[in-house]
Amino acid sequence: MKFGGVVLCGGRSSRMGRPKALLPFGPETLLQRVVRIMSAAVDPIVVVAAGGQELPPLPSSVRIVRDEQEYAGPLAGMGLGLRALAAEADAAFVSACDAPLLRVEFVRHMLDALGKNDAAVPHDGTFYHPLAGVYRTSLHLQIAALVASGQARPLFLIESVQTVRMGLDDLRVVDGALDSLRNLNTPEEYLAALRDSGISAEPH
Repeated sequence: MKFGGVVLCGGRSSRMGRPKALLPFGPETLLQRVVRIMSAAVDPIVVVAAGGQELPPLPSSVRIVRDEQEYAGPLAGMGLGLRALAAEADAAFVSACDAPLLRVEFVRHMLDALGKNDAAVPHDGTFYHPLAGVYRTSLHLQIAALVASGQARPLFLIESVQTVRMGLDDLRVVDGALDSLRNLNTPEEYLAALRDSGISAEPH
């Protein structure tokens, strides 16, 4: 199977108070870091951004797709990314840009888990983590129909297709601290991730 990648970065970043895609994380921004990590496991990569959103420099191989409707939510963004990859990849690992502790081993483990299913998504016993999952690119048609009908949450897709539910014990085999599932939504979470990575926070 041919695997690509989708990185979503078009959200409002309202709780962070500044655009997450541009936040520094060592010598890179969050978006640059996630793209670099994912590129060790998948190719090509599509970045889904808001219309007019400023992005950091990215490798020339990375394609940028702009939201057709602003702030339509992650499922709509996933659909755009999967559609952009449909001619070149059978499935794609989907991430948000605010997961700088993502591990390549985690991505590969999720890819291996897909098998003949439609999706493979982490599940913590209560909730799914849809932006750390793998989805067949052909699902973009189903996603478009769901979004058009007002069912714009990833859960509607996950529960309507053949999904492998990846438990935390299985994921800890490749990512003991489950850092790949850490999303940075607030300044406090951002500073904690910098600290845990041994990176000094830049003044702002």
